[in-house]
Amino acid sequence: MSVSRAIGERMPYLRRFARALAGSQASGDAYVAATLEAVIADPSLIPSEPDARLGLYRVFLSVWDSVDVNREATPTDKAPRLSTAEHTLQAMSPRPRQAFLLTAVEGLSLSETAQVLAISEMQCERLLKAADQEIAEQLASEVLIIEDEPLIALDVAEIVKGMGHTVRHIARTHREAIEAVVQRRPDLVLADIQLADGSSGLEAVQEILRSIDVPVIFITAHPERLLSGERPEPTYLLEKPFRPQAVKALISQALLLHGAPSESPSPP
Repeated sequence: MSVSRAIGERMPYLRRFARALAGSQASGDAYVAATLEAVIADPSLIPSEPDARLGLYRVFLSVWDSVDVNREATPTDKAPRLSTAEHTLQAMSPRPRQAFLLTAVEGLSLSETAQVLAISEMQCERLLKAADQEIAEQLASEVLIIEDEPLIALDVAEIVKGMGHTVRHIARTHREAIEAVVQRRPDLVLADIQLADGSSGLEAVQEILRSIDVPVIFITAHPERLLSGERPEPTYLLEKPFRPQAVKALISQALLLHGAPSESPSPP
């Protein structure tokens, strides 16, 4: 595949990334245009496949960072029409915001994100940790945990609280989960699918979602039960045993991206 074709296929995704980074499609597209001009002037900036995608993001961020104001957090009071998610993104420190968007929105791995940002994987992990903390500070939330194993529930609760959120209730059964939601609406649900009394966490979540709109993260030892293709599959899924950092990353993604205006890339 030629570099020009590879760039063309990635363009809808670059526009999505640019929009999230800039706060508007018009502003994002201006940087995309400048990126293409830079590549036309020097095609060697984009390596051959399989690195064309990463090279394109790298050139874009080089153009982006060349503007002094982009190296500072955006004063969101100047853009009152931004959604809550967009306000949160724009208020974040620039480099953590870039690392977060490259992984959470563009789906790049830690290694790929580090390559785009021209830093080590350890430095990239620090940026993502900083992003988690900044998101939690702005979007401190009340969390419902649906989990029947006490030690796992405790581990998840400690992660949630360590991020600055509040664990409102830990439910061990379907009934407890529903009663908890009736008493107080959560901002986020973390759920297992197999509960203490033989009831289903999946069914509890489905019942909860019929009454409220809330992001849900499934943490399960049986992901195949959720990825059967027989029903709408969950957006956020984590397999046991889990790494604390993976839980933190999904919590940040779910809180920030749930309800954010979505712009799915158009087919190339």
